[in-house]
Amino acid sequence: MVDQCLTATPPLRFLKPKEKAREAEREKMGLISKANEQAKQKLKKKKDEFASPWIMGTPGMDLISLGLVDADKIPKYELTVEDGRRLAKEYSRVLMRKHRARQAAESTLLRLKKEAIEALPEDLKAAALVPDLTPFPVNRFMATLTPPIEGYIEKINEAARKSAAKEKLR
Repeated sequence: MVDQCLTATPPLRFLKPKEKAREAEREKMGLISKANEQAKQKLKKKKDEFASPWIMGTPGMDLISLGLVDADKIPKYELTVEDGRRLAKEYSRVLMRKHRARQAAESTLLRLKKEAIEALPEDLKAAALVPDLTPFPVNRFMATLTPPIEGYIEKINEAARKSAAKEKLR
């Protein structure tokens, strides 16, 4: 473990354009810094990772190793910088559409809430305008799709009490 700590690779460095030019000049002269060399090796390893097919599912139970998907039939895409920028713009547009739709839905809900409060009689309207600041109950459980296991919480609490008692003895 000590050796791993001593030989750990530094994270990829961000170089400003001026520093990149300086590093290029140093490489021409045959002077390569250790950090720059390790960063290049890291990039090569990452490129090798992308060359192999991605795991589709849990490791060991993934679709390729189970033989459900043929690794050769998975399409490989070679994106240019322009294609990447075009896809990023389109993705940004989609996210913006979703954001605007969410904002419109929220503003519609708030408008409908105000209209519903205005339709109430005066005594109920005054009560509806007072914000409810009482906290949620502490013992309120999250909604689940399956019924709870009988006695599960008691078993967990008992195990927690036993482990707390053991820690106190130490």
